[in-house]
Amino acid sequence: MPKSAKPNILYIHSHDTGRYVQPYGYQVPTPNIQLLADQGVLFRKAFCAAPTCSGSRASLLTGQYCHNNGMLGLAHRGWSLNDYGEHLVHPLREAGYRSVLIGEQHISEDPAVIGYDEVIDVDSHHAGDIAPISIDALRTASEPFFFSVGFFETHRQFRAPTSVRDSLYSLPPSNLPDTPDTRRDMAAFKASARSLDQGIGAVLNGLHDFGLTERTLIICTTDHGLAFPAAKATLYDRGTGVMLIMRGPEGFTGGKVYDSMVSHLDIYPTLCDVAGAEHPPFLQGTSLLPLVRGETERIHDEVFTEVTFHAAYEPTRAIRTERWKYIRRFDDNQHPVLANCDDSASKEALVEAGWADQIVGTEQLYDLTLDPAEARNLAEDATHSEVLAELRDKLERWMEETDDPLLDGPVEVPPGAVVNQPGQASPNDPLQSGSPA
Repeated sequence: MPKSAKPNILYIHSHDTGRYVQPYGYQVPTPNIQLLADQGVLFRKAFCAAPTCSGSRASLLTGQYCHNNGMLGLAHRGWSLNDYGEHLVHPLREAGYRSVLIGEQHISEDPAVIGYDEVIDVDSHHAGDIAPISIDALRTASEPFFFSVGFFETHRQFRAPTSVRDSLYSLPPSNLPDTPDTRRDMAAFKASARSLDQGIGAVLNGLHDFGLTERTLIICTTDHGLAFPAAKATLYDRGTGVMLIMRGPEGFTGGKVYDSMVSHLDIYPTLCDVAGAEHPPFLQGTSLLPLVRGETERIHDEVFTEVTFHAAYEPTRAIRTERWKYIRRFDDNQHPVLANCDDSASKEALVEAGWADQIVGTEQLYDLTLDPAEARNLAEDATHSEVLAELRDKLERWMEETDDPLLDGPVEVPPGAVVNQPGQASPNDPLQSGSPA
């Protein structure tokens, strides 16, 4: 296998994991992910650009917000990129990389249109099936390579809890009640996280066995937050916060932890820099290299996130600074959109308690220092009117600068796409096409 002066790139990613892994302090044993953090670089405040399965990946792999790259909904429900030629594999190919797709990708119903040099067909995207295939592909890979290895875990349905102890004692996310059902639900998540970690560990071991470790940059991340109520598909930190651990050449070593905010949008320009590729003019992120090299303490004063469609229409935009979060809804619905929350025992507990009848503010303002759980909406508190006005103005300016279609009114469902209606209770309810109204 020929060696290259350019580092190989391994993009290894999961579903719905958020930051609920061992190196972020949670009691979810993931020793292989912990090893990556110990040897590499961990970003404590990394955020996706959109907390939906297709939107997050599309933004990471095009370096653009969803309303710019076209992925305003879910690929398996009929959305697609405006231009698959803007995918990361294309500038990497020009820089001499050979790209391979294995497992989950979630940005096209037909993976052949994306532009990978090789798409390895697999029947299952579970870690136990994807890891051996990935190892076999690494064994004969031409360098430099870009590998995308996508695991289904920790998407629902979760695996069954693997111990009585987990079922009895696992602590659910802090925004959920602590009950036997939510503890068991969290125990099932932990079982899936263990499977994910084992798959990652197997691939890391393959890199080691083939002598590729020192010359491979690893990006280990997930699409968005946990598939629990008020997390995935929301713009709270528990929906947009993601694990992001990188290990390898160009300074991604030493067990360093960064607390400044970064975005998935920053990965594309970073990999262009690492690969010696030109930055396409459409990129909307910032390279991580100045941060990792100690040339700056932060690369963002604020990050922006968005949702338009998940299972159902829920047009929402947000700006986050180190201290504040401002969220704005752009429709008349005042209640939670239950169809945008995956079905689970935890969801049932909240629905039985009246979750569907709760009022959701059109504008929400949170003090992330005094209220990190984003539980006290300060938007109507007169003492915070200046902060509210400033963040509202910044969000509107960002929407204008990026030509957000919401500025022109409701976003229509594209031809051939299907959605749930906002009033439906489950993403498994009957689907409809046409207007989101």
